[in-house]
Amino acid sequence: MTDFQLKTPVALIIFNRPQTTEKVFEAIRQAKPPMLFVIADGPRADKPGEAEKCAAARAIIDRVDWDCQVLKNYSDTNMGCGKRPATGIDWVFDTVEEAIILEDDCVPHPAFFHFCEELLEHYRHDERVMTICGLNVQFGRKRSDYSYYFSRYNHCWGWASWRRAWQHFDYDINIWPEIRDNDLLMDMLGDARTAKVWHQTLERTYEERPDWWDFQWTFAMWLQQGLAILPNVNLISYVGYHPTESTHTHQEGSPYSNLAVEALDFPLKHPPYVIRDTQADHFTENSYYDYQPSFLKKVNRKLKKALGINAVT
Repeated sequence: MTDFQLKTPVALIIFNRPQTTEKVFEAIRQAKPPMLFVIADGPRADKPGEAEKCAAARAIIDRVDWDCQVLKNYSDTNMGCGKRPATGIDWVFDTVEEAIILEDDCVPHPAFFHFCEELLEHYRHDERVMTICGLNVQFGRKRSDYSYYFSRYNHCWGWASWRRAWQHFDYDINIWPEIRDNDLLMDMLGDARTAKVWHQTLERTYEERPDWWDFQWTFAMWLQQGLAILPNVNLISYVGYHPTESTHTHQEGSPYSNLAVEALDFPLKHPPYVIRDTQADHFTENSYYDYQPSFLKKVNRKLKKALGINAVT
């Protein structure tokens, strides 16, 4: 690890939280990427003091003190936490072929950057793999003897990808009616319970146009039968849970808040196959996504916050 020099561009998505932005920025500063993309949303007109918070978060970027090309994509108006990341990531992949992406509340272990860079190179031309994630929510359960495993769930709390994969992203999921009307989600997912849950989630995403982008990215991956890489240890500590300052993550007592990170051994031990770990995915479905009636309640809460209305129950 001591001889590792990051060569991959890093993108940082920020808004109005200088306290968490500073933590993520410091981790990036230690990694010293040669190129830093910064995607910033603008303040909401009806939120007193938010313009100052946005300015304070942006000021942190001016502390870059290593040899680095800084590219800024700052919005003067508020685009929201769906459109702003989505359009910003479009900009990143219009500019470079591959990148590591962090939001202002995802603090990475130093090994995260090395992990992403090595795997971006290793799977650069393997279209079966669409994203590399830093988050592990298996709570210590080791899923293989290798450094990582494959999943159909692409956690977006610290990740990396290629232009070749992101080109399939469609914020408006315009193909959803065709998938829905031909009952193709079941064919894609192969499990009736999973298909039912995600049918409702994607239907709401399509019909209501809520203020998120992560479900659309997951859907884009499934449409291509793509896989995500997840590390066998957790490399991301999510520090964004807050009762008032967060848009979707309010429960400070969540087991996913401030998850501990662990070191990862290098060189990476690559599996000699590209096969989804269904056991790990089932655990994720029953815990992180919670495929019980409460999952739909969580989606409803997210939808209510995004739309400012009473969502369907």
